[in-house]
Amino acid sequence: MLDRTEAEVLLTLAKELHFGRTAEQLRLTPGQVSRIVQRLERRIGTTLFTRTSRVVTLTPIGADLVQELAPHLTGIEAAVRRAVEAGRGVTGTLRTAFLGAAAGQLLLKAVALFGIRHPDCEVHIHEAQVHDSYERVFTAAVDVLITVLPARGVQVGPVLLAEPQLLAVPRHHRLATRAEVTQDVLADHPVIQMPDTMPETTRHYRIPKMTPSGRPVLQGPAANTFPEILALVAAGKGVFPVGAHAARFYPRPDIAYIPMPDAPLVQWAPVWLKTNETGIVRAFITCAVEAAEQ
Repeated sequence: MLDRTEAEVLLTLAKELHFGRTAEQLRLTPGQVSRIVQRLERRIGTTLFTRTSRVVTLTPIGADLVQELAPHLTGIEAAVRRAVEAGRGVTGTLRTAFLGAAAGQLLLKAVALFGIRHPDCEVHIHEAQVHDSYERVFTAAVDVLITVLPARGVQVGPVLLAEPQLLAVPRHHRLATRAEVTQDVLADHPVIQMPDTMPETTRHYRIPKMTPSGRPVLQGPAANTFPEILALVAAGKGVFPVGAHAARFYPRPDIAYIPMPDAPLVQWAPVWLKTNETGIVRAFITCAVEAAEQ
């Protein structure tokens, strides 16, 4: 059996491949690290690391051991963290963000309920933009982001809001007087593009490559923020599919919003990094779901 220190030394040395840095991280001496590794190797009956005066490398057996051991240690750490959180209750600081007005309304409702239930927590609220929303999550600048789906590379919570799509067009556009349009019009008019920093699945869900009838969608210029998107629409540079809330939160005299009933619903949900999941995050997701239901 490995004790906790032995496991930490093995995994840290496998990552750093340097006895000095491993010792520094674990607050040990290089000699202690070396003796622990030697003790492990005697117990297992083979070398786990190849050492020279300049290089430390894993042996094949050492690499296999590290690969099998790492998930178990991570699971132990997560279990201990959950127990600590349960003992302390929900305290600390939560950094939240929203993308778009609909997400902002959902977030404010969730924050209000969360504040009632967990008054000892401090909640920071940030507005994300189309081009940087996922970067904030991936860099752990925010703990929870309420954004549009689908999403990739993150944990996705329950859908808080689902709404029909509208097509934003210039007020004097020939489509502006229609009672409704279909997705096939996207093949006849350039569509403003979201930035590449948004997940591809998110972009293609809203702006497909092909219309339902198989015609290619015309690509217009790209924008980094939603106000930029609307500005390009108003300037006649293209059209853009939006959620139904946009007509209420972003009314403009130079833009018309036309129902597009054959388009899929726009869904909004909280997302977060699995590695950044804490008791505070889980408590906030619970509040967000309940607040949305109210």
